[in-house]
Amino acid sequence: MTSPNPAAKRSFAQRISGERIVLALAAPVLAVVLSVAICSVLLATSGKNPFDAWNVMITYATKSDGQVLILNRATTYYLAAAAAAFGFRMNLFNIGVEGQYKVAALFAAFVGAQVDLPALIQIPLLLVTAMLVGGLYASIAGLLKVYRGVSEVISTIMLNAISVSIVGLLLVPGVFAPKASSTSNSIQTDPVSDSSHFFSIPTAGGDLWGFLFIAVLVGVLFQFTLTRTRFGFDLRATGRSESAATASGVNVKKMVVISMVVSGAIAGLIGLPELLQNSYSYGQSFQPGLGFLGISIALLGRNSPIGMAFAALLFAFLDSTGSQLPLKGGFPFEIVAVMQGTIVICVVVAYELVRRYGLKRQQQKVGAQLAAQAAATEKKEVSA
Repeated sequence: MTSPNPAAKRSFAQRISGERIVLALAAPVLAVVLSVAICSVLLATSGKNPFDAWNVMITYATKSDGQVLILNRATTYYLAAAAAAFGFRMNLFNIGVEGQYKVAALFAAFVGAQVDLPALIQIPLLLVTAMLVGGLYASIAGLLKVYRGVSEVISTIMLNAISVSIVGLLLVPGVFAPKASSTSNSIQTDPVSDSSHFFSIPTAGGDLWGFLFIAVLVGVLFQFTLTRTRFGFDLRATGRSESAATASGVNVKKMVVISMVVSGAIAGLIGLPELLQNSYSYGQSFQPGLGFLGISIALLGRNSPIGMAFAALLFAFLDSTGSQLPLKGGFPFEIVAVMQGTIVICVVVAYELVRRYGLKRQQQKVGAQLAAQAAATEKKEVSA
């Protein structure tokens, strides 16, 4: 039997690769389109013109202050997505990102208020503090899974609840918060020192947070670790098949613990943009819900650094521009939460539809290619 034409093989492989790229882009685009359609119907049934709502949101996004706000929020959202995605790539569902970043931000705020070193030392100290606390807190779930067989989903959910108690226990006057003042009822840590303030970039629309560069660095390291290191290969292999990874010499228990620690360490960075660039202290209302939002963004971005960047920008766009809806047109602000929820649901549906279609197309193309090769071989044999 003669071997198939190499040029034909390359052409076939290129077509398959091109279709995979198209299908990978089709799923999130389809999810967004479905979400927009559903939210438009909901606005219309409530008596509001959906086109007016989209016009308000897009108009605000084209202004410089709106763009700065979107980028600042996307920075935080991206870090939250990266923390969740790192565990997902290991097939670990770190639902505890919410609790990990809250505890880490609290300790970072306390250290930042108590220590005043030069900025070149102070800021790395706070970054390391937050990452250590987040990683140590996440390691609890990893150790429970490895040595006691406890599902990380259950343990991280429980650790989220425990983190609320930890914050409540420490954030009291005389412990992490200053003694009660007769002029204020708010409970929060002392402001971090001036040397703890992260740099910003002045723009026409306001200050662009310098933590954007930290988020970019996290994305680059995320991709490099997964695709260019032995650890990343072992992590992906373990996530796909623990038995196969064990057979190839990978210490699965060690990988589970390390992956949870790294995921928690990234989660420790989530609260720092707000702490070091805006509020400068940790209070009772410190940015709730970022951990769960990060899971949604990671899902939309398919745990890919570039995909999560676009997903973070989308969610930041919805949050930032959605705040304008009640002010300009009397639209309900709740529509933003509805849009985010429908996007998550539509993502699941869209990915499944695209996956089934892609599998069917691949089977058809492979079958056609094999049939063509068999027909060509038979023709040559007959002519011979």
